[in-house]
Amino acid sequence: QVQLVESGGGLVKAGGSLRLSCAASGSIFSINDMGWYRQAPGKQHELVASITSGGGTNYADAMKGRVTISSDNVKNTVYLRMNNLKPEDTAVYYCFYSDYAIWWGQGTQVTVSS
Repeated sequence: QVQLVESGGGLVKAGGSLRLSCAASGSIFSINDMGWYRQAPGKQHELVASITSGGGTNYADAMKGRVTISSDNVKNTVYLRMNNLKPEDTAVYYCFYSDYAIWWGQGTQVTVSS
C-alpha cells in the first residue's frame, strides 16, 4: 500500500504560479514513477508531467515550457512547479505513484482566474 498526500493547490490569477507537492509513504520501491494528471470539468483526465526514480521526465505538450517536475527521493516527494498559468489550466490535479501498481492522491484543486 502507498499513501499519497498532496498540497499546494489554490486560486491564482492568470500568469501566476503555483507549486504542488505530493508526498508518498508506505511500501515505496526504489524503482518507480511519480507525477501528476489533471481533470477539468467535462474533460478526460490527462497527464501533466511525470518523473522516474532515475530522474527522467515527461511533459504534456500543453504544459511544456510552463511546468517543471522534480523529486526528492529521500523524502519520496514529487513537486510540480507551474508558471504562467492560464484559465484553461483550471482542474483537479491528481498525484500518482506507480511501480507494480498505481496509486492516486485525493486530488487538489487548481483554479486560474482570468
